[in-house]
Parts: sequence; C-alpha cells; structure tokens
Amino acid sequence: MTHRMRIGALLGASMAFAFSMAAHAGSTAGGLGGTHYNTSSLKRGGQYDRFIVTWRAGTAERANPSLMRQSMGAAIARAGLMRARLGPQGTLQAPVQASYGRRLAVGADVLRTSRKLDRDEAAALMTQIASDPAVLHVAPDVLRHPVRDIAAPASLRPDAFRPTDSQFPQYQWDLKAPSGHATAFGDRNYGGAHVNAAWDLADGKGIVIAVLDTGITTHVDVNTRLAGAGYDFITDALLSGRKTDGRIPGGWDPGDWTTTQPWKSMCTDAFYPPQPSSWHGTHVASTVGAERTDNGIGLAGIAYRARVLPIRVLGHCGGYDSDISDAIVWAAGGHVAGVPDNTHPAQVINLSLGGYGQCTADDPMGQAIAFANKRGAVVVVAAGNDSDNAKNFSPASCPGTITVAATGITSRRAYYSNYGRTIDLAAPGGGIYKGDRSSGEQVTDGFVWQAINSGTTKPVADDTSYAGYAGTSQATPHVSGTVALMQGARLARGLKPLSPAAVLDILRRTAVTPRVVPDHRIGAGILDAHAAVSMAIAGGGSTSQATLLGNGVALSNLSGAKGSRTVYRIDVPEGAGKLSLRTSDGSGDITLYVNPGVPATADDYHCRSAHAGTGESVVLDHPAAGRWFVTLVGRTDYSGVNLVGKYTVLR
Repeated sequence: MTHRMRIGALLGASMAFAFSMAAHAGSTAGGLGGTHYNTSSLKRGGQYDRFIVTWRAGTAERANPSLMRQSMGAAIARAGLMRARLGPQGTLQAPVQASYGRRLAVGADVLRTSRKLDRDEAAALMTQIASDPAVLHVAPDVLRHPVRDIAAPASLRPDAFRPTDSQFPQYQWDLKAPSGHATAFGDRNYGGAHVNAAWDLADGKGIVIAVLDTGITTHVDVNTRLAGAGYDFITDALLSGRKTDGRIPGGWDPGDWTTTQPWKSMCTDAFYPPQPSSWHGTHVASTVGAERTDNGIGLAGIAYRARVLPIRVLGHCGGYDSDISDAIVWAAGGHVAGVPDNTHPAQVINLSLGGYGQCTADDPMGQAIAFANKRGAVVVVAAGNDSDNAKNFSPASCPGTITVAATGITSRRAYYSNYGRTIDLAAPGGGIYKGDRSSGEQVTDGFVWQAINSGTTKPVADDTSYAGYAGTSQATPHVSGTVALMQGARLARGLKPLSPAAVLDILRRTAVTPRVVPDHRIGAGILDAHAAVSMAIAGGGSTSQATLLGNGVALSNLSGAKGSRTVYRIDVPEGAGKLSLRTSDGSGDITLYVNPGVPATADDYHCRSAHAGTGESVVLDHPAAGRWFVTLVGRTDYSGVNLVGKYTVLR
C-alpha cells in the first residue's frame, strides 16, 4: 500500500477566522428600547444580503412571514435603500426589496435583501429593523470563510508511511507527555497533551462527538460509521455545490474547492485566492477520534472508541451563521424544521471554525450554544489564528463555549494563535517553525498529523493519505477528544456525565503551566488529558473537591511540587466585613490566587499574592457571600507551609 504525504498549515483560523489580516471594521453593538442589534461582524469591503431577526413573542410578525417582509420593507425605506442609486464604478443599483428566507431552530428568521449591501448600508438597515417594536434582536447572517492552507516546503516531506503503528511514536508528539524527551526529529517535547497516559483510563466508548465542519471522506484509517447518520446543513446551492438550495442527509464532504467557476469569481480575491479542497473536516475528525487506533496502520485518534458524527456546515466559500446555529441545535438533539431528528445526540460538539465579530447570548449562535449546554453537550471552539484578541471573534467569544488557543512543541503560544481573557485553555496546534518561532525553518514537529484526502476537487475514495496542519482548528479537537475520554470514563464506572461547567472546571484545574512564559493570555495552561480524565473519575470533578478551610483554622505542613496546583475553599457568609487568606512558614516559593465562585488560575483570578518565598497574603473588604477559592501554585517545590483563611462578620 502506498501512502502519499503532504504538509500544510491552516493559518488564519484553520477553517475560517477570515477577517483579521485585512483592516478590521469597527465593532458596534447597540439597542433601541430593549432591542439589540449586533453589527460587530460587519467589515469594510464586506457584502451582506442576509439578516437574522428575532421577533418578540406574541407579535403578529413572529407568526406571519408576509408581515415580516412588510416590516423589513419599511426598514429599507427608512434606511434610504428604496430608491435606485449609483454604486461602485458608477454602476446603477436597483432599489432594495425584502424577501423571507426561513425560520431557525432557535426561533429567529432569516430575511434577505434583493442585492448585497456594503457595511454602512447593512448597519443602517439593521438599525432601522431594530427600531420596529416587534423586533427583539438583529444580526447579519455572516458567511464564515475558509482560509487558504500554507504548505511546507517539499524538502520537509517525510518518506511515505508504512502500514504499521510505528508512525504514532514518530509523528504524534502532540499526544505524548510533555516530558522534554527528544522526538524522532530531534525536538524536545514540552507541549504534548499527555493523551497516551489517558488511554490507560478511557477510550471514549459510549460518547458521540459531533464535528461541525466540511464533512468527512472515506479513508482506510478513518472510521466513518456515523457519516450516513450525519447531515449536510448547507442550504445555499452556491455553497453546497448542489444544483438547488436545500439540505440533504449525510455528513460527507464532496469538496470545497474554489479553483473553478462559479466559486472562483464569487468567492476569491487577493486575500482569498483560489484553492483546492481542504478536507478540513476529515483532518479534524481524525484528531478527535475518527482515526482508527491500534489497527496496525497510520496514526491514532484521541477518543478512538467514541462515535464521531460529521455534520457539514462549511462548503465552497464557507458557511452561514444561520446554518451553523441550526446544526448546533440538531447535534445536541434538538428539532430543526425540515430535518429528521438526530438519532445520535452528541455529548461533545467541536467547532473548528469562526470569523470576525463579537458573539453575545442574544445572537443566534449564542442561543444555539446555550441550548446545547442545557442538553448537557460540551461545545469546544477554536480561538482563531489571527494573533489577535479572541473577544473579537465568533464563536470564540460566545458564552457557554470552551475556547482553545494553540501551542507548539516547546509549549510556546503559537505565533498565529488568538489570545485574551476569552481563552479557557490551550492545546497542541503546531508551531510550524523551529522552536515555535514566528518564522524560520519549517519543521515536521511543527504540525499536527492526521488522515486527509488527496483529491484536489472531489474526494478520492478510500484514500491512504496523511497530512500535517497547524492552527487552533487542530488544537480544538485535542480538547474535544479529551472531553469525550472524561465522559466515557465516567460512564464506564457508572457515574453520571459531568455538566459542561464541571468539565471546564476540570480542564482548567488540570492544565499544565507552559514551560515558556506566554506573551499573551492563553487561559489556564496547556491541556493535560491524563490529569483531566483522572480528576473526572476521582471525585466527579466538581468544585467540592477543593479542601475546605474552616474560619480561622490553619492547615499545616502543606507541600507540593514545582508547577503543582492545589485548590482550597472557604465559604463566606452574608455580611462579612473582611476576608484574609495567608500562607506562612516552610520552604520554597509559592503564588496564591483567589477567585469567587470557581477555582482561580494564573489567567482567571480576582486577586493574587506573588512574593518570593512562602509568605503570601490577600485581604478583601466586604467580600461577596458564597464560595471563595484559593489556589496555591508551586513556583518551586515547597513544603511545611501553613494556610489560614479567616473572615469577620459585622454585627
């Protein structure tokens, strides 16, 4: 069997995050009389003809598409778009008319304009739509774009794979322990996710992982048993590549190339040049668990006994928010009009996609994610590859997600990875260049390796190709696969699945501090799959695992290793006047972090004390009632330390 290899890098958000390298549009969000409209996704040079409108419950418009069109027509008139006008290059543009699209699963409706509007026209129209008392929320139906792969030089391509599992130890640094051991290519591994040890505890059996992406292709080393049970949620014929609009059964990837017409004219420019099919969904699904493991050939997937449900939401030119939000609801087991109900509801949903714009709880994407969370589904999303603040990207900024940044083999933040307070943790995504630098020599250990398809447009059946890619799109399935291992391990032991909040808590608490100090915030640290699975089955993963501090009662002779995190909790009553948390005595060097409600981390804390040695102190006046968590982090090995938490109650 001959295995062809190719290497590439998915930069600019491995599958989307499209708007950042160009000049960003100003982000605005507003409200009129309780109505919210989100224009943050609009960018200069963009073109928009689809808008998602949420109508207030009980209004006549909510139940009548004809009245919806009338309302939008009135908004078009107020925005000054009802009359013909000169467009770019002096072309005459016809008056804008409104038409009805469809209803989303979250209850909002897609309405369309008869021609595309520029950013200013779209913002003006949205403001006028929002002025209707029957309207609750307005957002543009944004098209999320794929980003062109960046291929490594031909000299980097290794010999063809042989049909043996020996390729796992050679290529998959990302699944190994961050022990500092040298790889087959001579790089020391400080960035692995420790998945190999987690396999001693779990394999993901009993869990469904939905991968919302470009779909999946057949491959000799990929399990596609749920591909037929998946669905193609792309409604627009231009994006789907079908002759007519509409959705079809099956999560297969027929290709997303833009090298031929009509896509070459309509979807490409200097920033988005024509590109062959990406097969992005196959690569992501393989990482999360679809790659057959311990089968004598190729590579390994993380939750390899979980069932991977591919759902196509990205096609030629990308995919619309409206389709993606419907797919999230469907993946979690919700009903979507016109689509048979999902017979394999997912406990984990992977979104290695996105784009520019801020996501709120009122947006359709935010509502869909909230629905999935209520159903118990953990939604894991890519932070984006623009070396920018993730708060400016969606769904990375959506409430209820676990947002993942990317690191390389040295543990350094990948130079392309987004960052900021929105990030929950990082995972291996690949650093591309030697030493995870921002330029230089591209190296084999700079990529995440998985199965791929070799077709340039349509897929090759039962392919045998593998490829290396780098991006937050690759980091995200590392976390999704680990979540499936956590939940599967609990099922195997007769325990209830963890809530999405409890899963996030464990991932944060078990994350490893990067060996290379991050230049920007990348969450709690780097994913440690073994530690996360161990904690998930040890005590349920709830915050009740924190050691309880009695008021004024010292805990003595505490010890820990360098890099260790130990969590304590003190319950503060109503009316407390002061809360003090102090460490003393012993040897070593520690840092003390304090946070209300959830355990503190180095990136998420209310306050901290970080002096040399073991003498740390935090004093809070009038603390809020409830649980306060104290995290001791060993900057070095420490021992013999005392910890006291004390609050006073005002009479």
